[in-house]
Amino acid sequence: MDLLVVGAGEIGRWVADTVSVDAAPVDASVAFVDRDPAVAADAAADRDARTVDADGDTTHDAVCLAVPMSAVPAAVEAYAPRAERAIVDVSGEMTDAVAAMREHASDLERASYHPLFAPPRVPGNVAVVVDEGGPLVDSLSAAVEAGGNDVFETTAEEHDEAMETVQAGAHAAVLAWRLAAGPVREEFHTPVSAALDEVADTVTEGSPAVYAEIQRAFDGAEDVADAAAAIADADDEAFAALYERARGDREGRERLE
Repeated sequence: MDLLVVGAGEIGRWVADTVSVDAAPVDASVAFVDRDPAVAADAAADRDARTVDADGDTTHDAVCLAVPMSAVPAAVEAYAPRAERAIVDVSGEMTDAVAAMREHASDLERASYHPLFAPPRVPGNVAVVVDEGGPLVDSLSAAVEAGGNDVFETTAEEHDEAMETVQAGAHAAVLAWRLAAGPVREEFHTPVSAALDEVADTVTEGSPAVYAEIQRAFDGAEDVADAAAAIADADDEAFAALYERARGDREGRERLE
């Protein structure tokens, strides 16, 4: 498979590494393209890969879009003509991505993947919407699984709704706690605050632009703010009700698992 990876950042490099490892059940040749040619050249130099021009006319068996969520619709329109058999994305938003691929690549295999982890923390869970399956999409999914990841199918609607909780809401809650927290000696940390502090370190080691785009793409932060305000304003009876509601939500999640 000749695979063009559009976007040579962390996720694009993860895609290239995933399809190129010896265990991957696909014989892949990778080309990078990026709006910054130096970034593409750097990614290719560290791998058995090549670069192509963003304005070129090369065609490839498959195109994988590893670009910011907001850039996916335009990237699909620009690069679908360069895909001969399949086009996929790994952006993290699925509704608009799938719609754009249907519009501009109706005759190709199509799938939207979302690695639910940062590349330094592989392997992990990878959500996928297979909009039009086929041998190349099957090979890409198999390569991701060969890397130790758990690939599970979903719908664009289910995925994007889940991201309101697991990304936008979770990030807002953790960042708000870190911003509100005062400095304390290590000995004062409880198991809860220590765990929150560790999670906050994880969230703040990434790119603020990426986290800002998640907040723009998905609702969730407002619900967290409303819940925090309700807790802050609650009397004993209202707090007990909120606490029991939270307990019930936890038990409901456990039943789902």
